[in-house]
Amino acid sequence: MNLRYKLFTAFLGLIIIPLFTLGMIMFFVTYNSIEKKYSQQSEYSLKAISYSISNVFKDMNNVTDNGIATSVFHMALSADDPSKQDLTDAEQLSLNASQRNFRSLLYNHPSISYAFLYNFNGKGSSEIVSVFTKENFRTLPYEKFKGSELYQEVMELNGVPKWLAPHEYPELTGTEPVFTQIRLIKELSFFQNIGILVVQIKNWEFESIFRNLKIGDSSQKVSFMLVNDNGMILLDPDHGLDGQDLSSFTAKKISYKPGFQSFRTEFAGEKSILSVYHLKDYPWSLVSVTSWDSLSREVTVFARWFVAVIFLCLLAAVIFNLFFMNRITGGIAVIVRFMRRVEDGDLTTRVEEKGNDEMTLLARGINDLMNKINTLFNRIQVEQRRKNQAEMRVLQAQIKPHFLFNTLESINVLAVQNEGRKVSEMVYRLAGILRISIQDRDEITLQEEVTHLRNYLDIQKFRFEDVFDYEIDIPDELLGCGILKLTLQPLVENSIQHGFEGIGYHGVVKVKGWEERGNLILRIQDNGIGMTPAQLSMFQYMVNDPVETDARGQTGEGVRHQERRGLGVRSVADRIRIEYGNRYGIFICASPGTGTVIQCVIPKYEQGEDHYAKGTAG
Repeated sequence: MNLRYKLFTAFLGLIIIPLFTLGMIMFFVTYNSIEKKYSQQSEYSLKAISYSISNVFKDMNNVTDNGIATSVFHMALSADDPSKQDLTDAEQLSLNASQRNFRSLLYNHPSISYAFLYNFNGKGSSEIVSVFTKENFRTLPYEKFKGSELYQEVMELNGVPKWLAPHEYPELTGTEPVFTQIRLIKELSFFQNIGILVVQIKNWEFESIFRNLKIGDSSQKVSFMLVNDNGMILLDPDHGLDGQDLSSFTAKKISYKPGFQSFRTEFAGEKSILSVYHLKDYPWSLVSVTSWDSLSREVTVFARWFVAVIFLCLLAAVIFNLFFMNRITGGIAVIVRFMRRVEDGDLTTRVEEKGNDEMTLLARGINDLMNKINTLFNRIQVEQRRKNQAEMRVLQAQIKPHFLFNTLESINVLAVQNEGRKVSEMVYRLAGILRISIQDRDEITLQEEVTHLRNYLDIQKFRFEDVFDYEIDIPDELLGCGILKLTLQPLVENSIQHGFEGIGYHGVVKVKGWEERGNLILRIQDNGIGMTPAQLSMFQYMVNDPVETDARGQTGEGVRHQERRGLGVRSVADRIRIEYGNRYGIFICASPGTGTVIQCVIPKYEQGEDHYAKGTAG
């Protein structure tokens, strides 16, 4: 990394990023703290609202308890004319003391909207006894009410009041936002069920409770709702969401379980904190929704100032890096570019020496060092080339005695058999082979190599007349290409000597050549006995033959690679690698019983061309 970038990165990593990280941690801690503290305030507020609502219900329970205790409802149900029991229309003088007291108690609760009784013993118009009239309201007939689940629940409560919220049972309570108490009335003497009391109270007191109690300061946007366990909004003081499903305004699934819960979510498309408190003894929950923006306004302002300060610091770092660090890192950057050119192989480049500071001394020292490196590099190149030539001579020396020994052995066998004509022909072929082998040239044409190979194959066919045949398929346009001397013959010799050893069928050796991607490909294929994976694994480039001992601790020819099998193949491979580079060589494919394929890959060039650079690049 550039030194300038390192210094800039260090400034970022040691100053800007820690400062930014600290600010972000403080920001999120503050956000979470706001949510936590507000949740606590919301819990206290919702509990207070719950307590106030419970007191309203308790007061109304006490009113109806008083009516039951004074037998006001009993008298209304057992009267000769139940239709004239309306306490609001009756004359004060016509009422007894209990009725007058109860009437005064009802008038002390102006929130009562309607009150009536279902008479169990009445028929027709006497089934419903009005206690407190209400205009434009039609009471649900007793028979329909009796068939509802609510009737069964009231009967099971056995006199305990049952409260209904607005919109829960509109067929009984109507469409107005009223709370309704339903309870069973008993005759006190014999505890006999004589009717059901229905009392409706308006939501004035509930709305005043919600409006008079707010969470936090007045700038916060807060709304309250009463919701049943099915998620329906029963009471909204703003009258905007009455009767709607709360889940349609938020994507978060709410579980209306006992206790308090608070979380941050989106409500009606706005980020909000939603708090839920389940009322005790009632199947309802109080819900408060507070706008998150109104809560986090101060923190947001702080965050904006913090981002502005971080931006100014970052801008100052950039200006410092551009105008001051460039003066320091400019000279270093020049030396770095010079070193990169040296890495790319340009050893002739030099750093310009100007000025009289430390950078000039560094440039002068680098230039002197490059001069010494150039001298050493040239010396190493000369020594390496001499080493390669010496290795090639050693490898060729390994091939010649091995081949001559096999050939002379074949001529000796024919001479013993008195095959004079064949001996003459073999001597002629051997002379052609030696003529090429003893030439003081490491490189010949492919045509000369093919001629050399034919001489060798003809000699072997004289010896093994019915053992194998051979085919050579090399295009004429490739015969002028250059090739290392004694490349094909050792590979073919390996197929004849080891591939056809002990076979019971006629062997075939095929030699084929072609050009592919600027390379000369030579393939030697036989149908011999092939090689096992263990034999293939013994083939390696550029290794010496290990000296192994037998069980008696003696070194023998049988121990050393089984009569030095593959020596010619490995020698050819090593010579190609040394001459042309690691990109080229031979590739062997074989398996037992299916023959062997040896493919030789060398660069394609005309004899006399300089292929040394090609081999080095490969």
